[in-house]
Amino acid sequence: MDKQHPLAACVSAEDLKHAISARDNNTLIFDCRFALGDPNHGLLSYEQGHIPGAYFLDIEADLSAPVEGHGGRHPLPRIGELQERLRSCGLTRFHTVVVYDDQRNAYAARAWWLLRFMGLEHVYILDGGYQAWQAAGGGIDKREPAPRPGNFLCHPRAGWISDYEGVQQISQSIEAQGNGQDGEHCLIDARESKRYQGLEEPIDPVAGHIPGAINMPWQEVVDEDGFFKPLAFHQERWDSLSPDQVVINYCGSGVTACVNLVSLFIAGRQDAMLYPGSWSDWCSHM
Repeated sequence: MDKQHPLAACVSAEDLKHAISARDNNTLIFDCRFALGDPNHGLLSYEQGHIPGAYFLDIEADLSAPVEGHGGRHPLPRIGELQERLRSCGLTRFHTVVVYDDQRNAYAARAWWLLRFMGLEHVYILDGGYQAWQAAGGGIDKREPAPRPGNFLCHPRAGWISDYEGVQQISQSIEAQGNGQDGEHCLIDARESKRYQGLEEPIDPVAGHIPGAINMPWQEVVDEDGFFKPLAFHQERWDSLSPDQVVINYCGSGVTACVNLVSLFIAGRQDAMLYPGSWSDWCSHM
């Protein structure tokens, strides 16, 4: 793909239009539309029209494992099942992948992070999502592309995630310092301010946040139309972080925290981690 978009994690609608018109067989597209509270939204939207050639990945059925007692509302998918699903779309390690949604990149970011976590190198988010594609006059298709054989092998990268016990230790260390960081770690909550403060909690059984976490809402890194803000914004947003700090991101269930991970990546921080279970897992241990 001839990528012209200035942000490292993104492609533009024009970039993608060019790849499709050039019949770039090395580019694979995934539609990740989803709506919390309406599990049928994504597939119905896909069936009503999608970017030509795009395969549909469901956040809950494909990009998450079934919910259990612990692990949160969107546990990481079982590796074998994810690998089989990706292979059925023809994915190989040589592909360039573009993911998109229609919710300000909230769900495309999960796919972006997850595919990279599994070892894929060239993964990009369609900046502005499906709406940007439509505004750019991109073609719309209702046909589902046929399955095709792929051979992608999922190899989860070491050091990309933290579990409850690891976050608990970091939380205790930060709390002992009393300043939101302990010099070695930074715990970042991506949820809206009201949920972080415990003023409201519409989804999980307990309100509040993990002790020691700071609040950096994911919505701040994109504009109202779902476009990521300019490079300088992301660099300034994370400027206070020390290069040596271990940075762990969480949200309600390990989905929208990935938007902050995209922002960190754009700013040059490729070592930031995800707590996949996030607040919904933390609550389950209370």
